[in-house]
Amino acid sequence: MPELNTGDTAWVLASAALVLLMTPGLAFFYGGMVRAKSVLNMMMMSFASIAVVSVLWVFYGYSLAFGNSGSPWYGSFELSGLSSVVNDLTANGAIYPIPVLAFAAFQLMFAVITPALISGAIADRAKFATWVVFVAIWVTVVYFPVAHWVFDFGGSDATGAGYLAGKGVLDFAGGTAVHINAGAAGLALALVLGKRVGFKKEPMRPHSLPLVLLGAGLLWFGWFGFNAGSALGANGTAAIAFLNTQVATAAALAGWLIVEKIRDGHPTSLGAASGAVAGLVAITPACAFVAPWAAVVIGLIAGILCALAVGLKYKFNYDDSLDVVGVHLVGGLWGTLSIGFFGTTAITSWGANGLLYGGGTELLIKQATGALTVLAYSFTVTLIIGFLLEKTIGFRISRDEEVEGVDLTSHAESAYEIDNRAGAGLGGILTSIRSEG
Repeated sequence: MPELNTGDTAWVLASAALVLLMTPGLAFFYGGMVRAKSVLNMMMMSFASIAVVSVLWVFYGYSLAFGNSGSPWYGSFELSGLSSVVNDLTANGAIYPIPVLAFAAFQLMFAVITPALISGAIADRAKFATWVVFVAIWVTVVYFPVAHWVFDFGGSDATGAGYLAGKGVLDFAGGTAVHINAGAAGLALALVLGKRVGFKKEPMRPHSLPLVLLGAGLLWFGWFGFNAGSALGANGTAAIAFLNTQVATAAALAGWLIVEKIRDGHPTSLGAASGAVAGLVAITPACAFVAPWAAVVIGLIAGILCALAVGLKYKFNYDDSLDVVGVHLVGGLWGTLSIGFFGTTAITSWGANGLLYGGGTELLIKQATGALTVLAYSFTVTLIIGFLLEKTIGFRISRDEEVEGVDLTSHAESAYEIDNRAGAGLGGILTSIRSEG
């Protein structure tokens, strides 16, 4: 058992803080993309995820994800309040020289942001109270078990390893457990709640592109903790993950803008922000398994694929409000599969060689199996959860509430109080100004 390393511990704790910052960053990103009448509700859905998941993680979430029940499908369900970890603050995980409590804190932040990602698919039309209930149920029956499948490698002898980890599926930082998981769930909820009032008939443009860019910047910054922090140490693996994260994101941003320029005649700030997130998503599973040149290729392809994929909702008539499917599901699938092409043991010895490095199709098949397993499980279970909630306590707000705006009807607040004397909108303000001479 290795001795605790203070430098590695400091890096993991700092990375945990970076990953937490991603959820408020996501709140800004999503908040800017919706109309002004929905921005507070959109941001509150992310903050609610922080609150609900953090509490559940203490009581049983960590044990369900990383407890050792001997099953590849789930950890152990113990209402322990993390007592076994807290009782020995110096205990480490046998194969990593950091306290188990530091690892638990780091993984908590992954659990927090994953359901928050789903919220973008149902923007403008979900009951906030039902969303809170959904998050509690979803992380319990979907995220915590899937995190065990992907992130639990068992002890030093691999005892109790998760299903996908034990099968040799490579996912360094959450392409399956976070992004495919959230993307599939977002598609399921979008189908359950149905389309927004005016979908494909009225313009539903982002109300604040500066907020979108701010959110994308915070996500980009925090993502270094997400990916490089997953090395669980300040080491060479963290360094390659850090570098690959940067170059893939930059390439994806360029790829998205190229598509916009060719297709629409002009690159947009929304496209730049979305392209950056697409690159971050795609490189997440692959960041420690591929060379930097391959990371650039992965990012460029991700930007192009996701830019094209966001239009699928119009073709197939489902309302994924903020493109969770187009960015997180498609980007996560591509990133997970890309390891089967570009993976190399020259970067990380415990990785595997993909097609371009003489590894044949074995790794690609494993990656595809892992991706499809998570996609099918998440979509199916989320569809059931969403349907049951809709039929019992109701998941979608009424048509009148949606038209008036979910901020006012659900939270009795408005994001922008420009002039209390005038009615909502620019017309009312101008009328007030004219009446005063």
